[in-house]
Amino acid sequence: MTTEEKSPFTEHLGELRDRLIRSAIAVGVGFCGAYFFKERLFEILTAPLIKAIGEDKNTQMIFTGLPEAFFTYLKVSLIAGIVVSTPVLFYEFWMFVSPGLYRKEKKYFLPIVLLSVFFFIVGASFGYFIAFPYAFKFFLEFSTDAIHAMLSMKEYLSFSSTLLLAFGFTFELPLVLAFMARMGLVTVPFLQKNRKYAILIIFIVAALLTPGPDVISQLMMAVPLMILYEIGIIGAKMFGKKPGSDTDENQITNEDSTDAGKEEET
Repeated sequence: MTTEEKSPFTEHLGELRDRLIRSAIAVGVGFCGAYFFKERLFEILTAPLIKAIGEDKNTQMIFTGLPEAFFTYLKVSLIAGIVVSTPVLFYEFWMFVSPGLYRKEKKYFLPIVLLSVFFFIVGASFGYFIAFPYAFKFFLEFSTDAIHAMLSMKEYLSFSSTLLLAFGFTFELPLVLAFMARMGLVTVPFLQKNRKYAILIIFIVAALLTPGPDVISQLMMAVPLMILYEIGIIGAKMFGKKPGSDTDENQITNEDSTDAGKEEET
């Protein structure tokens, strides 16, 4: 294999490295800014739990090790940094895959980035405002007069942050399906025909992403994902590659190549 054959792959890896570095910097900046508000951020994160606890004075949040509270605040700041930097993260991701788009399709790039942020916010909000209250209320109902919940900061952060990020990223499903249909990787008939397998995969993913073996949180993730799958099929119908579009796109590609050749000759 010659050096010329290796160079495109090497350039692709170099681009991936640069985008990962920029994404890490964005998360780092978000982390530093969020650390100044770490206590307030943790209060916001625990608000659904506090509301579910209500007037039960026997249930309270604790930390079981000396450095636990410190590291919990660090993790809260990191999660907040990831959330705040999602516009940059999605921008870098879609920029990395954009070379696979044709010239006329790149005009949808900005809407794709904005929709990515929108779906992430909707997913995280669904987890925070809907899934959290029902899940916490369900789990706390197991308390009795003799058994009271002693909630660890570390365990609560692990549970809540995993759910928030999982809901946020899994709500990108409609956008991913529409993009795959636009690239010609899937078709609407394929998505409809394999709906039952998609539902099975959705429940497997929900079981893997939700912390603990509880059915409640798994269902609260799986059911919205099934709805989002149907929305993704609608998106695939609207934005998917139409029959006969390959000829037009090849023509555009040839035009781009011709224009590039003329520029080189000039």
